[in-house]
Amino acid sequence: MSADSRTIGWGIIGCGDVTETKSGPGFQKARGSRLVAVMRRSAERAKDYAARHGVPRWYDDAGALVGDPEVDAVYVATPPSTHREYTLLAAGAGKPVYVEKPMALDFGECEEMLAACRRAGVPLFVAYYRRALDKFLRVKELVADGAVGDVRLVRVTVEQRARPEETLGRELPWRVDPGIAGGGRFVDLGCHMLDFLDDLLGPISSVKGIASNQAGYFEAEDTVSASFEFESGVQGTGSWCFVGGRERDLTEIVGTAGRLAYSTFDDEPLWLVQGDETRELRVPFPAHVQQPLIQTVVDALNGRGQCPSTGESGARTTRVIDAILDEYRTRSR
Repeated sequence: MSADSRTIGWGIIGCGDVTETKSGPGFQKARGSRLVAVMRRSAERAKDYAARHGVPRWYDDAGALVGDPEVDAVYVATPPSTHREYTLLAAGAGKPVYVEKPMALDFGECEEMLAACRRAGVPLFVAYYRRALDKFLRVKELVADGAVGDVRLVRVTVEQRARPEETLGRELPWRVDPGIAGGGRFVDLGCHMLDFLDDLLGPISSVKGIASNQAGYFEAEDTVSASFEFESGVQGTGSWCFVGGRERDLTEIVGTAGRLAYSTFDDEPLWLVQGDETRELRVPFPAHVQQPLIQTVVDALNGRGQCPSTGESGARTTRVIDAILDEYRTRSR
């Protein structure tokens, strides 16, 4: 890619639900970007998506999309089980890749993807879009400015009720099929939380986890606890229960001068506690939550800045997930 600020033509492999609002329009609205082709295994659905979103071309074969001369870069928006396959396909054609999260089924696949992109001389980005959202940039700014003092501890708590589509005994959603998703909703959602903490506080250097399936609705884990330490010495704990009795999404950054709390998934305000004072800071999500990160990818491809979510950082998050689930996966084999 040259640094002449040319318009980047994008092709999407897997134009499913995540591309309808969260990401797809971002490729059309980001500066210096255009969406030129989409692919889905169902030709009818690919054609429908292209018609509804004003995309010039559609395919039902990934190789054909990657080979399209107007496709400069590829967005892999399929479930995790095919991220490695399609990343290697795009890299083999010499095209940069932006891949959905989690980056792959496991850290070993991440390493293969990184190696393939290095050999091809193309960059690899991962769709951990919170790294570019204003809400989370505000969290980083507050911590960097010392709003909570020296950070000592992180607490992550997620509680969700079991979802009806996961308990009916029929065909289960792919997000709770370990063969497709790499695990259950902990992998699907927990990776976002852990990845942002990597961005906020630096890499996690050690981690221990306990995972179990308490309700028996599916094969994947439904309850997870973890303790971890960052290279900086900050300690962290996390608990994720997806068969609970209420909905809760809270991360707390505890420091020597206060506490900062936020919701990772809900459009809720930040809460900054300093002594007896609690401040509520509202930073709303944009219409297309991936657009800010997509803009950093486009700018990076044109030699104007860097994207904060790379294959290297995405692989670190997958390595932490693997460590937390290692014992459970071993027992489940």
